[in-house]
Amino acid sequence: MEGSRFRDLAAYRHAVALGDEMWEAVSRWDSFSRWSFGLQLIRAVDSIAANIAEAHGRSTNPDQVRLLVIARGSAYEAEHWIHAAIGRSLLDESASHAIGEAMRTLNGLIRAVRA
Repeated sequence: MEGSRFRDLAAYRHAVALGDEMWEAVSRWDSFSRWSFGLQLIRAVDSIAANIAEAHGRSTNPDQVRLLVIARGSAYEAEHWIHAAIGRSLLDESASHAIGEAMRTLNGLIRAVRA
């Protein structure tokens, strides 16, 4: 089976990489940190890629943009959780760069679809 073309999108690839990176990090946290806000972080980062994939399957630009904007909302939520984790010494500053790159490529995708 041939893969869907959304997998080729830079925004999708960055979102998946971020999700994988956060999954790896959160899995090493203590139980309280994992269940109190690690779960929120994982849900937010996984939602970014999921909404990009869903947007790709929509047939109209307004539908696509709506889902990409939802993905961007999830990215902002993830940014919050990442900075909270950095502040609590659970993640290092490189996580901030990773969410920034995911957001940059997502914003580019939104601009391209709107055009």
